[in-house]
Amino acid sequence: MIRWILCMITGLLVLSSGHSYGDPAGDEKTSKTGAAVPVPKAMQQGELLFNAHCSACHGVKASGTDHGPTFLSKIYEPSHHGDDAFVRAALLGVRAHHWNFGNMPPVPNIAEKEVREIIGYVRWLQKQSGIE
Repeated sequence: MIRWILCMITGLLVLSSGHSYGDPAGDEKTSKTGAAVPVPKAMQQGELLFNAHCSACHGVKASGTDHGPTFLSKIYEPSHHGDDAFVRAALLGVRAHHWNFGNMPPVPNIAEKEVREIIGYVRWLQKQSGIE
């Protein structure tokens, strides 16, 4: 529980830092080829939701932190952790089984529709990193 509270506080600090995460001109992902790729307009809402609900533990651009794993790992590729696994984890929480970060509690105040938008953004990030 303390870990989750620390993740939420960190997320609030990230969001209040003044960085405009939804600005496609200022928030680019580096592709597997090394070229900067702007976040597509269709993924920007998912990016905003990810930054508000997930980045405190899972890092900016899903890069991971000392509180939660990166999603840019083969472990989270769609064939191993499908979209429904992400939905269940966010809505119901999940027992730790791949990493040593502890159990993940449910994400408070989030709807399945919002989680699915986040998943779209995460899948885009994964594709940019060569995970498909």
